Amino acid sequence: MKDGLKVGNSTSFSVEVTKNMFAQFEGDVIHPAYSTVSMVYHMEWISRQLLVPYLEDDEEGMGSAVTIKHIAPSGLGTTIEVKAVVTEVSKRELITEVKLSNKYGLIGIGEVKQTILPKELIKENLKKVSVSTNLT
Repeated sequence: MKDGLKVGNSTSFSVEVTKNMFAQFEGDVIHPAYSTVSMVYHMEWISRQLLVPYLEDDEEGMGSAVTIKHIAPSGLGTTIEVKAVVTEVSKRELITEVKLSNKYGLIGIGEVKQTILPKELIKENLKKVSVSTNLT
């Protein structure tokens, strides 16, 4: 991993809640609100944004753990602010704390752990556990 990624590095982005972010299973909407699945997605995405600029050409990050507390709902059209800060970093691991809020307050908090591995090792391991050999 390249130098420069340090504890305290942070980033943020905003996202507007859309219908495809609603809590749903197999297309059936359970609640017309921002889903926990969408929250995990945004937590992993923002954490990846902190990592990518520091990866070497032969490295890749893989999510290896997510902890989450979905504290409050956020409805259609509301804006969610997603903020992440690096809390631990080593040559092979990045941990970020992520907070999500809307205009009413905190809606979620959690931690994302990414493991940094050689791309070739990831490719070899995926071949071992895949039915198809076309992994492009």
